[in-house]
Amino acid sequence: MNIEKLKAEAKDVLQNNILSFWLNKMEDRENRGYYGQMTGKGELVKTANKGGILNARMLWTYSSAYRVLGNPEYLMAATRQKDYILEHFYDKEFGGTFWELDYLGNPVDTKKQFYALGFMIYGLSEYARATGDKEALEYAIRLFETIEEHSLDKEYNGYIEACTREWGEIADMRLSDKDANFPKSQNTHLHIIEPYTNLYRIWKDERLEKALRNLINIFTDKILNPETHHLDLFFENDWTRGAGALESYGHDIECSWLMHEAALVLGDEALLAKMETVVKQVAKASEKGLMPDGSMVHEANLDTGYVDSDLHWWVQAETVVGFINLYEHFNDEDALNKAFSCWEYIKKNLIDYENGEWFWSRDKDGNLNTTDDKAGFWKCPYHNGRMCLEIIERFK
Repeated sequence: MNIEKLKAEAKDVLQNNILSFWLNKMEDRENRGYYGQMTGKGELVKTANKGGILNARMLWTYSSAYRVLGNPEYLMAATRQKDYILEHFYDKEFGGTFWELDYLGNPVDTKKQFYALGFMIYGLSEYARATGDKEALEYAIRLFETIEEHSLDKEYNGYIEACTREWGEIADMRLSDKDANFPKSQNTHLHIIEPYTNLYRIWKDERLEKALRNLINIFTDKILNPETHHLDLFFENDWTRGAGALESYGHDIECSWLMHEAALVLGDEALLAKMETVVKQVAKASEKGLMPDGSMVHEANLDTGYVDSDLHWWVQAETVVGFINLYEHFNDEDALNKAFSCWEYIKKNLIDYENGEWFWSRDKDGNLNTTDDKAGFWKCPYHNGRMCLEIIERFK
């Protein structure tokens, strides 16, 4: 394996396995947007609800694919998605975006989850970056201001998880039933720094720069565990760690390169020098989850000793990008070999060559997971599509 081979394979998988699947099998041409679910057994559920996460990520994916590859079909898909989001997901009365719609495009869960607003910024800013579209930029800025107004904790710093539709307090702040119910999480902060970084590429606003610097400091001072260099996952408002000693190896490696990206985009040499040490520490800590075949397990609970050893599609995709990042910026040949090994695991175990897209996961014994979705609320071409795009862009 070498870089050129990896790049060629990633481009082929992106175009002919991932993007083609979503355009041909998942785009809802009747009711617009994307179908809400295809089961792990390949059954399309046309009446499934449509999640804000999936639809925002679809906007990002096709916008980025058009920017990098120039295919007009991807631009048309991105434009259709931008229009659908602004028409159906954006809350014209209270601002922000809805969490979930029915298959016809009517709101069914109107809570304001700031993780989702972050992804809406990510998609809209990428569309504006790819096309120069002023409307997309305007809405991205509006959502940035909404997050700063309603999510930023003025007392303890950081960003809370969720509000009601009208921006009131909400009892259940969880992203999903798999998460612990705490007012702050590493995951939401990670997916606010990510869109803020992308927005800053095209909108050099002082408020946004200040927010980005603050987010980097939050990661280094609050979220990063100074003893282990893993990222803690859940917190009380005052940053007391909650839910026990948890380690998420996929989030560790993903965060290593996204934090680095934020510092690179800000262009501050002193900040970048500080972050380079942290980036390498977090990436190194994530290696605790690596398996001999190059794959990376999901997470562990150190209090109970339980290890979720399933090999998820998104964790593998982020593992490839994270180690590629170490090679690109620090000439780390060992990291490059880890990226190659993980890519080999993906090719052999997760890509569905017959029907398109990737499977959700396999367990450590190689058994395929057909219980979780092939496509759905949390399963879309953001992690794996972005992995391919990152490889293409980094090694032009």
